[in-house]
Amino acid sequence: VQLQASGGGLVQAGGSLRLSCGPSGRTLSGDSLAWFRQAPGKEREFVAAVRYPTNSIYYADSVKGRFTVSRDNSKKTVYLQMNSLQPEDTAVYYCAARLNWAIDYYNPGQYNNWGQGTLVTVSS
Repeated sequence: VQLQASGGGLVQAGGSLRLSCGPSGRTLSGDSLAWFRQAPGKEREFVAAVRYPTNSIYYADSVKGRFTVSRDNSKKTVYLQMNSLQPEDTAVYYCAARLNWAIDYYNPGQYNNWGQGTLVTVSS
């Protein structure tokens, strides 16, 4: 499944962006979906996830209270609403999918479908 992420861009600190990610083919209704990000020179890190089938939501501590992840199964899309953005949020953001769920959902190695990434740049 090819995932397609969009919505990145340049924003000032304190601003907002909404990222979207959807597949080009089959539905993702049986998948857990996640967002990761990777800043220059750093490892890819977990941001947020929506668990299948419970739709439980998980966030990294660094984005709790600022970011909101959601999924729309009818549109086969997962969203990441990012508010109160800070320069340290600057990164390439990736969406990822896997069937069912993994206990270590924060581990990028647990996902076998990835989007191409969308760049988010937050200026101070």
